Formats: sequence, C-alpha cells, structure tokens
Amino acid sequence: MTQHSVGTLDRPGPGRGFTVPRPFRSVLLAAKGIAQDTVGFRFVYPIQIVPEAGPRESLHYYIYSDRLFFNAMELNDEGIPYQHARLWGKFYNPAYIAWYGLMKLEQSLKLGRNSSKAFETQSRWLMQHAVRQADGSVVWHFPVDIVEGQCKLKAPWISAMIQGLAVSVLVRAHRIGFRNIDLMELCRSATLVYSRTIEQGGVRTFEDGHVLYEEYPGYPLARILDGFLFGLLGLYDLWVETEDKNVKRLFEEGVDGLVHTIHHWNFKNNWSWYGNHGYLCPPQYHTLNRMLLSVVAGVSRHEGLATQAAAWNPNRLTPRLRAKVFLLFVSLKQWSRLRAMIRRFYA
Repeated sequence: MTQHSVGTLDRPGPGRGFTVPRPFRSVLLAAKGIAQDTVGFRFVYPIQIVPEAGPRESLHYYIYSDRLFFNAMELNDEGIPYQHARLWGKFYNPAYIAWYGLMKLEQSLKLGRNSSKAFETQSRWLMQHAVRQADGSVVWHFPVDIVEGQCKLKAPWISAMIQGLAVSVLVRAHRIGFRNIDLMELCRSATLVYSRTIEQGGVRTFEDGHVLYEEYPGYPLARILDGFLFGLLGLYDLWVETEDKNVKRLFEEGVDGLVHTIHHWNFKNNWSWYGNHGYLCPPQYHTLNRMLLSVVAGVSRHEGLATQAAAWNPNRLTPRLRAKVFLLFVSLKQWSRLRAMIRRFYA
C-alpha cells in the first residue's frame, strides 16, 4: 500500500510514498477513508464550466479540471493512462482514457493550440479498442468485475459514461481532421446501446415511464448522476455534429427522464445524493453533478434543471446548513462503509 498524493493532469498517479505491511493495510485504508471524509472534506472542488463548448465548430469540452480522477491514473510508456485501483488492480478504463484526452485537449486550447498529441493518442486508443458487437452496436468495455453498492457487474460490461465520453472524444477527433476511419459511423453505432434496455444488453432504464441511461447497468440500480450526464453530453455532441434525428431523440428522451427524476438526487436543495448508495455525494462528485447539470440545462434550454444546479451551489449554504451537510455526509458514509464490511464478511 502506497501513501497517495494528489494526482494532476500534468502528473497523473498516486505518487510515491511508504509501503505498509499487508496485515495493516485494511486498517490503514479504513483510517485513510475516514480522514478523507472528515478532515479532507471541502465544500468546493476545482472543476469549471467551459463556456466555449457546445457549437459544432468547437473543440472545447464542457467542463475542465486538472484534478478530477487523476489520482487514480498512471501513464504507460505510450502515454495511455491506466487505472490503478486498490480492489481491482491495474487496468485500462476507457472512460478515464477519454477524460484524460479531453482534458489534455482543453489544456492545449487554453494555450492557443488547436491540437494535442496526448489527445490524438487517446483518440487512436479508443478507435482501436472499439468493439463491434453482433447486433451492429459499438461499445467500449470495462474490463474487470466490480461491485457498485449492491450491484455486481461481471466483465466485460458497458456504461453510459464510457459511451458518452468516448463519443465526445471521437467527435472532436473528427473535427480536428481524423479521416482514417468513418468516425461518425462509429459514433452512431455507439449510440445503439442507448436504445436498448439492460436486459437487451444496453444502458437504458425507465423510472415512471421516463428514460434514464445508466453508468452501472445492473441491478439493483446504482443510479449515479454524473455517469448519466456524461452519457447525455456524448449524445448532444453527436447530434450537433451530424443532425441525426435518432441521436436527437435519444438525447431528448434522456433529458425528459432527467427532468422527471432529478428530485431523486436532490437533498433539500442543499446537496446531491450519491445515487442509491444511501449517503450524500463527496465534494468532488457533488461539484461534478452541479457543473454537468448546469451544462445539460444550458444545451437543452431547460430552466428547471438550471434552477436545480444553482440550488446546489455551496456558496448558498449558511454555516448551519454547511454543518448539517457535513455531519450527514460523514455519518451516512461511515454507516455505508460498515454495511459493506458486514456484507463482505458474510459473503
């Protein structure tokens, strides 16, 4: 076990630290988790909206962060990030590869350059690892088994978050001038899983007759908001680029589902719930939810979603409400952690 430092866009990874003997690792991990949830809790996190994103000619992505997810990545010799997870080991997560490419492109755009070698590298990886299924759909697989809450997913499995981020990358690769394959056909094929239910091998679910797209397509549903929103933005990018009516329909169905279910993630207009996990979002995921929701509200021109995103701004919270959010997050998170330990013990 290695002591982690904060990974960044320019230096992904957990960093160096000391090695802990195996008998003490579980104790240290539990202590680190509690410390991160308490003394490491902050009401703000460095994610910003990129106002230039959205138009057909734009290479910008909708949000930018030089911190988000990078602590879980390390680069291989070719400059491709792999995920380094305590429970699952080292593997290539297509969502993280796409995210790294989008952030490196945004970093280059901020410096006045319209291309990025790192972005092109991630784009080619996504092209090479796109899987064409027997039904004609294109997917990118998550390569390891995971447990998300009480939902167990067996590899290889797909995700609306992975599909959406990959499509967003490939749309921008098309705009830059990649012409070695038909990227728009690849992206259209990648949207087929949005029209198929989990039982049909897709990411589509329903809540009271309204459509949602799942980051974790398995039961019981985890219902993580940010993965749903990343999936929607991939659809929006492709619709803007191609004006494809089927893609537009999928996007509008998802926005309709979001509008009718956003209360599911809303904690008293103060904070967001972490899906069905039974605790409030950690600060980085709450900030991510708020920023992505604001973006989706903007591109869909839905005032209700914009109002909800604004309500989640922590600057609105009084000291009393900040204390309430913090104490509720800590208590529910530790209770969730204890329940997970009990389930593993009796598994």
